[in-house]
Amino acid sequence: MKKFWIAVVGTALMFGPSLYAQDVVTGVKDASKDVAHGTKKAADKTADATVDASKATAKGTKKAAVATGDATKDASKDVAHGTKKAADKTADATVDASKATAKGTKKAAVATGDATKKAADKTVDAVK
Repeated sequence: MKKFWIAVVGTALMFGPSLYAQDVVTGVKDASKDVAHGTKKAADKTADATVDASKATAKGTKKAAVATGDATKDASKDVAHGTKKAADKTADATVDASKATAKGTKKAAVATGDATKKAADKTVDAVK
């Protein structure tokens, strides 16, 4: 009987690992198919998300560019308006200064004329 059990165990050891190996191969094959399928789905979703993100970025960039252009246009209008106001005020100030200079020059000329007349009168009196 001992020989019988040795034969049974020997047969089991001989064919058992090959049967077990076949199960492992089948399991690995099925698992790799599942992983490949999951990887494909993940890659598709990643590609879709990348396309959506690039569209959103492009749209946001366009909006920002338009807003920047509008702000630049508004700012340039304000600068031009401010420059015009400053030029008008400078012109007004220049006119006022020239009037004041002319008025001062006239007063100085009158005073010089008066002084010259007084000096001439004194000279005439001294000559007499």
